[in-house]
Amino acid sequence: QVQLVESGGGQVQAGGSLRLSCAASGRTFRNYAMGWFRQAPGKEREFVATISWVGGSRYYADSVKGRFPISRDNAKNTGYLQMNSLKPEDTAVYYCAARATGYSSRWLHDYDYWGQGTQVTVAS
Repeated sequence: QVQLVESGGGQVQAGGSLRLSCAASGRTFRNYAMGWFRQAPGKEREFVATISWVGGSRYYADSVKGRFPISRDNAKNTGYLQMNSLKPEDTAVYYCAARATGYSSRWLHDYDYWGQGTQVTVAS
């Protein structure tokens, strides 16, 4: 089992920045790929970014590419999503997820463990 806890969400003005963290406990986090997803009210959960277990492969949704770099620090069992140039349409609950195979994936159903989510609200 892997337990994931997100933090760093909040309310920010458009154009601002937030840094989300995903703290992992339980099994060895460094063996897992990590992903970030988000869900806005009335919408399905969607892919944001993913990083492989060693950090060599990173993929992004087109809507966040160039704005939301994903990273991880395996020594700290923590993953990050730096959110820059935020837009009102980025408003959502953000979830981190871990995938046991270690390979990054855009697909929600490839992930084995999920955090509880953290709210991000971007005001115009």
